[in-house]
Amino acid sequence: MYQALYRKWRPQTFDEVVGQKHITETLKNQVKTGRLSHAYIFIGTRGTGKTTCARILAKAVNCEHPVDGNPCGKCAACRGIAEGSVMDVVELDAASNNGVENVRALREEAVFSPTTVKKRVYIVDEVHMLSTSAFNALLKILEEPPEHLMFILATTELQKVPATILSRCQRHSFRRIDTTEIAEYLEYIAKQEQFKLSHEAAELIARLAEGGIRDALSLLDQCSARDQIDVDAVYSAMGLAGNRRIAQLLGLILDHDSQGALKSFSSLWMDGKDPVTLLGELSGLLRDSLMFRVAPKGALELVSGSFDVETLRDFAKRLTTEELLSALDTLQRAQASMKDVKNPRLTAELTIVSLCESPAGESLGELRARISRLEEQLSRGMIPAPAPVRETPEPEEEDRVAPESQIPEEYYEDMEPPPRRDAEDEPEDELDPLAFQEEQPEDSFLQRSDKAPAAPPVENQPGTTLSGRELWAAVCEKAAPELPMDVRMHLKDSASVEAVQEGNVLKLLVKAGFIYGRFNKPEVIAKLSAAASAVSGREMRVLLGEKQEQQPRRKRELEELKAFKEVRFI
Repeated sequence: MYQALYRKWRPQTFDEVVGQKHITETLKNQVKTGRLSHAYIFIGTRGTGKTTCARILAKAVNCEHPVDGNPCGKCAACRGIAEGSVMDVVELDAASNNGVENVRALREEAVFSPTTVKKRVYIVDEVHMLSTSAFNALLKILEEPPEHLMFILATTELQKVPATILSRCQRHSFRRIDTTEIAEYLEYIAKQEQFKLSHEAAELIARLAEGGIRDALSLLDQCSARDQIDVDAVYSAMGLAGNRRIAQLLGLILDHDSQGALKSFSSLWMDGKDPVTLLGELSGLLRDSLMFRVAPKGALELVSGSFDVETLRDFAKRLTTEELLSALDTLQRAQASMKDVKNPRLTAELTIVSLCESPAGESLGELRARISRLEEQLSRGMIPAPAPVRETPEPEEEDRVAPESQIPEEYYEDMEPPPRRDAEDEPEDELDPLAFQEEQPEDSFLQRSDKAPAAPPVENQPGTTLSGRELWAAVCEKAAPELPMDVRMHLKDSASVEAVQEGNVLKLLVKAGFIYGRFNKPEVIAKLSAAASAVSGREMRVLLGEKQEQQPRRKRELEELKAFKEVRFI
């Protein structure tokens, strides 16, 4: 009768145990010196050797001729324990014997001396499954057992074992076995069983086993029907061919192909793939890609082994660390929400569409992912760096539109007053548009839109030339209706915006900070340039520059602040 590989190759001595030398050496020394504890607890994940070491220890303490702490395997006690015929070595499964009545029966039997061996040994597997009352019943005999009695407890969930039990036992923690050790062990067994196992397939099986020898042997047993056990044979036998379709789905997502990604998801769904499982596999693929991104040298030891190495390296190059973290967070949140929704398929489809639009959304972590993508593109030269702003020479005095408050008083003293004109000399229907603009308040654009239609802009007629100040005023009137409100309210504020004409260029010196940011937009500059070209009658460009503060802001005196406090606003 055929026997499963994990049963056929179960270690019979401490020296045969793979990857747990820190525990086997300690137990061997205790057997040799006779300093044995009355209770042990073995902790570790599945398939790491807990029950195997418990059986070996039970044989070692009862062996008639131990060899360097190992059972000889030849005496009657060793053979009887291996065959299960010795009634004084009892192996219990706490998952099915977890009641208090089971522990009471154990206590009643434990007081009797063994009949055929030196010690009565109780191996309790999955001890964390015992009920609270069963643990309480076990406490007294576990603390002060008879001299002939030994308990060996095994568990995969240490946190469920009461502290009162742990304090009465000698604890040994079994670690996950390295992928390299498992692969070497698999190649040794394949050679003994005459399997044609390639080294790459052995490493793949070792990664899929996730540190458990029993799982690795079961996977090898499943692949043994093939004449040649290579990577493709392992993928086929394990049913992992679908993982390649998951990788194709992620590729479509990164290509922003929503239609293709939804078709791929629909195909997987029609083949019986559960939406929650599908998102979980996508998370696993992104997680392995993240390992190649952040730890490329040791990634082979960290990945799950479910996906091709070259595929993982490709995805790690296409995505930044922040994008991988953001996409993983999106998938994790979607998986958590599927527990309470009636249509998991819809949730999965919405998640896929969201990832297709962008692996990064609008949260803080997702915005960081977008920034990291732009930084990487800049470092690779995919986005040209912004050109430095060149310093322009000072414009001519007559072309500068300066605020009246900055013109020195001596300038007015040297000027002659304009000739006086009588009222009858002026036509009644002729108004100076510039003079009208000077009388308006600073927020004339806001008021004019509600109360009266705006005055027609000053168009430059052929043969006429506008000064810099006239040009800017005309540009303001022309462009104001098409500009945003936060730009319009600063157009005629001379403290915020100053215009300088240099040939076919109208340079705006804008106050640095928030106001500069409002003006420094392509659509605003385009509209101002169009208005300048329209009113000047020739092609003109508008350039921006930052206006520097010429005078520090005057500090208010205490009396002014007191007076301001007394003002009442209506």
